[in-house]
Amino acid sequence: MRIDIITVLPEMLEGFFNCSIMKRAQTKGLVEIKIHNLRDYTDDKYRRVDDYPFGGFAGMVMKIEPIERCIKALQAEREYDEVIFTTPDGEQFNQPMANTLSLAQNLIILCGHFKGIDYRIREHLITKEISIGDYVLTGGEIAAAAIADAVVRIIPGVISDDQSALSDSFQDNLLAAPVYTRPADYKGWKVPDILLSGHEAKIKEWELQQSIERTKKLRPDLLKD
Repeated sequence: MRIDIITVLPEMLEGFFNCSIMKRAQTKGLVEIKIHNLRDYTDDKYRRVDDYPFGGFAGMVMKIEPIERCIKALQAEREYDEVIFTTPDGEQFNQPMANTLSLAQNLIILCGHFKGIDYRIREHLITKEISIGDYVLTGGEIAAAAIADAVVRIIPGVISDDQSALSDSFQDNLLAAPVYTRPADYKGWKVPDILLSGHEAKIKEWELQQSIERTKKLRPDLLKD
């Protein structure tokens, strides 16, 4: 998989993708992540990529020209499954969406900024608009990092234990069961006996029951589906 991220703040993302699982995924050759500075695609001598909005509205708007140039330059090199725009009014990001995107070969993620992007980009070049929550961030870099992380980590081979990713919260519309490690007894705080029994079938049954109970208590909305 290849992910191209378009941003006005490349330094905000470079550190994130050069450590931990994201770095290992790239080292293994399982994913290629390229960060593109949108300012490299403007003719403005001050490298500005924003301008005042028509209509006298407040704030600044990301200009159409540099975004179109960058996207078209990338599309001239390869086909993309999706051109994603991170925006508060996009479709809510969730685990099923991450699963679907993990099957793609090439993705572009455009990070929003200021009051947004010239709407013509959304009308003509964007294929998918994604929100990571009902709140507004200073820019779309955090959202792009979250989307890329959720997508990449479930690509086979990225995590050493593939079953670990498949048992995460939301994979089956349930929250994950509680997990414990050594010591089994810490100052009287004990691990549930069933987890020490070695009885795999009963442990699985306990795990499912715990997931259902935690979902009912913390996220009952997930059970509606």
